[in-house]
Amino acid sequence: MDNTTIYTQRITRLEEDLRLLKRRKNTISWIRFIITIVAAVVAWQLKDNGWQYIIMPIVIWLAVFLRLVVLAVKNNAAISHHQRLVAINQQEIEIAKGHYTNLPDGSQFKLQVHDYANDLDIFGRASIYQYINRTTSEQGNKFLADKLLHPSAVNDILQIQQAAKELAPAYEWRQELQAHGMESPITLATQEKIATWLREPFSFSTNKGWQLMRIIFPLISLSTLVLHIVGIISSPLFYALVILYLLISGGITKKVTAQYLSLNKIVGQVTTLSNSLETIEKLTPKTHLLQAIKAYFVGPTFRSSAEVRRLKSILDKFDIRLNPVVFLPLNAFLLWDLQLIFQLEKWKQKNQSNVNNWFDKLGEIEFLNTIGNLHFNQPQWAFASFVEAHGHLEAIDLGHPLIEKKKRVDSNFEIHGTPQLALITGSNMAGKSTFLRSVGTNIVLAMMGAPVCASSFALSPMRVISTMRIADNLEESTSTFYAELKKLQYIIEAVNRKEKVFLLFDEILRGTNSADRHLGSAALIRQLMHHDAIGILATHDLELTKLTGEFPQSIRNYHFDMQLKNGSELFFDYKLKEGICESMNAAILMKMIGIEFS
Repeated sequence: MDNTTIYTQRITRLEEDLRLLKRRKNTISWIRFIITIVAAVVAWQLKDNGWQYIIMPIVIWLAVFLRLVVLAVKNNAAISHHQRLVAINQQEIEIAKGHYTNLPDGSQFKLQVHDYANDLDIFGRASIYQYINRTTSEQGNKFLADKLLHPSAVNDILQIQQAAKELAPAYEWRQELQAHGMESPITLATQEKIATWLREPFSFSTNKGWQLMRIIFPLISLSTLVLHIVGIISSPLFYALVILYLLISGGITKKVTAQYLSLNKIVGQVTTLSNSLETIEKLTPKTHLLQAIKAYFVGPTFRSSAEVRRLKSILDKFDIRLNPVVFLPLNAFLLWDLQLIFQLEKWKQKNQSNVNNWFDKLGEIEFLNTIGNLHFNQPQWAFASFVEAHGHLEAIDLGHPLIEKKKRVDSNFEIHGTPQLALITGSNMAGKSTFLRSVGTNIVLAMMGAPVCASSFALSPMRVISTMRIADNLEESTSTFYAELKKLQYIIEAVNRKEKVFLLFDEILRGTNSADRHLGSAALIRQLMHHDAIGILATHDLELTKLTGEFPQSIRNYHFDMQLKNGSELFFDYKLKEGICESMNAAILMKMIGIEFS
């Protein structure tokens, strides 16, 4: 069964569940309406018998009505959750068709200068990030971006691979996590808001005066109420005391408000966090990495989801202040705000060492969810294996991850040892740049633990440095040629330091005349060979291919070619071949647009 069928069948099941949930919603609404009418009729019939006969049906109606309200809220939440699940599966079907450029593209993570990100379309429209990302929180977005920008250690990569293999078939669990995260996406600002509050000192719960006030004041105020009800305290005195209690409780509320405001407006995200953590707690992992992550959420004395729900409950109680009719009596007689501050600080004392981990590890497991989803969607892609000795790259059926399978042309490629340079020649549009990006992008995926677009992929641990898209910088008054020279200097310094890098060059030194360009390119290649560099250089300069005579064991020539059909129609097979390209098409293309050659 292919993935599209799996997603389609899941949509069918979810939509059937949705129909039942919507039917239940209508049923609950009708029951609420009917019991309200019945309660009103019964109360009307009993009105002449005295209030004591009316109060019982009203109490029963209120209890049933409130229970139905709770059921309605839960049912509405279930409807919304199922709708998000349907949307997730529909989105996966569209992505499989190549329609993904409407998704978040990670542009906020773009760096003006980076070793490879701008050349390899890591972020932006039609990017790797946009294609693979299934994170929902800002923490998850950032974790994925960091992995794409910075290669991981081999031990970490191997653990990520194992976790992804475990999560891949658990698509229903993965979609549950994603759907909860979509409800009210968790932001870094919310994490920082909570972290700031956690760093603040305990202002109330450690103060003896507030501890006594919390107990004694409600005893006095409630005693006053009881004495008034039984007639011992007169109404004028009682109301005067109530005003006094309101003034005292209002003064305390002003002191409490600072903590309340520091956590204001995060209840939606706290709900998302609680639901997400509960989903993680349901996972029964077998791999070490997933077990280690789950240990942050479940311990001998706590379950993170329950703790977060408790925080939400406290914050919900704070919001009673939005209803003065309820809040003022509660605050006047019970010091409602003070009681809640004690609960908040008790929660802080228990959980302050864990909360940041919950946010951070949620981001990590969303990243693993993304890698697992990629493995599920592309089961034919391989996970990389690693060779300790530097200078090893061996790929079978290598293709670009963003090109649809039916349009993609795969190639085999290998490099062994140092120094090694593959010189690729070929006509325009034949596939040189795409091949360079295919190699570079798959190395980036391999070095983050993701499957790569190849049937087999083995490499030594390394990071990519590319020079493919060089642009001028008006702000820094930097020309394109000078910008390229700066990048080449950076590459030379990295190679001289014996850093484990894989180099990708596409038509270097384009900003100068052909003679200087050839001399400079040849000199650079010689220098790279003397410093044990490895990489690929695509060029139109056929003279550079003669360098294989100087470095017969280190430089190999490859090419992409084209053929003419019917005398004028260009045909490309996009296959990497050994040797030097014998056919160039620039003149043909220029003639096709009207340039006349004498």
